[in-house]
Amino acid sequence: MRSEGRVARVTEVIAGSPKSFEDAIHIGFKRAAKTLRGITGLRVKEQRARVEDGKIVEYRVTLEVIFVLET
Repeated sequence: MRSEGRVARVTEVIAGSPKSFEDAIHIGFKRAAKTLRGITGLRVKEQRARVEDGKIVEYRVTLEVIFVLET
């Protein structure tokens, strides 16, 4: 009998928060978890901040969410 390995996929999610980068990561992960099953990890690909009138008004992250494909 031949054993099959696992196959994963990566999808990109962009999320924002007025509080912090960490909060933006949590927001992005929670949203991804609503529609993606089998999440095994994520990678913060990019961090940016939106600035207005000399102040940071939004922290933005681009996440790569890794999940295992169902058989």
